[in-house]
Amino acid sequence: MSMDLPVVVGVDGSEPSLRAVDWAAEEAVLRSVPLRIVNACLWERYEGAALVHDLGKPAGEVLPQDLVRDAVRRAGTRHPDLKVTSEVVFEEPEYALVRESRNACALVTGTRGRGGMTEALLGSVSLTVAGHAHCPMIVVRGSHDNQARAGRHGRIVVGVGEKTTLDFAFEEARRRAVPVEVIRAWRRPAHETTDHPLLAGEPARLHEQQAVEALDAALQDAPADVELRRRTAEGHARTVLVDASHHADLLILGARRRPRHFGLQLGRVAHGVLHHSACPVVIVPEQA
Repeated sequence: MSMDLPVVVGVDGSEPSLRAVDWAAEEAVLRSVPLRIVNACLWERYEGAALVHDLGKPAGEVLPQDLVRDAVRRAGTRHPDLKVTSEVVFEEPEYALVRESRNACALVTGTRGRGGMTEALLGSVSLTVAGHAHCPMIVVRGSHDNQARAGRHGRIVVGVGEKTTLDFAFEEARRRAVPVEVIRAWRRPAHETTDHPLLAGEPARLHEQQAVEALDAALQDAPADVELRRRTAEGHARTVLVDASHHADLLILGARRRPRHFGLQLGRVAHGVLHHSACPVVIVPEQA
């Protein structure tokens, strides 16, 4: 049963991946499922000042097993009753994590991995996995002090999508006991602008009304036990959602999966949100 599937988190010893461990452990506790910690790489040893300092080993003597043990200890310290398993896989991280997603209720990663690069943009591993994961994938963003932050805003934001995505948002809201803000962005096509004083507002009102109707239709079967906040906003969906992420604890959106398509299966909206969100992002796979 899906309820028994673990939350899986990918780790590489970087600060972003340690924040991902914190988030994944919390998610596993909320779901009452085990946590599985996976290190996948093609290196047998790690080097880097941060890793050497944290693990107390000379450069060149840090093993993947050391990183995994450190992550297991970190999760266990915060949640002593949580069941935690781990594995080291000598394989490309992208392939290993996508495979892990087949038997997970959620997959968690950080932003960038090792190497000291800025976290302003998403790393290639997380971006690739987000485009192919078989379960909801959580990319932990928005904190830069080696700690995953608990909810500060008391709100989840979800972009209107398929029922799968909305249902996921409702469940997360129940677990956290917070409301869900459901957003539908709308844009007025450039060719509909007009300078005529009697017609200037009509195109905008029409498209806004269509957005309201689409939002109402998507939420007609929304559960009564979840507090909903509905909002339409003019602008590109990517910009609207990124702006909303500054006041949310979690941003959720769907990504269409096309069977037998092997390219990156992320739309432009999801791609932009993953790069620029101010809070953790969940990508929920939807069937095209």
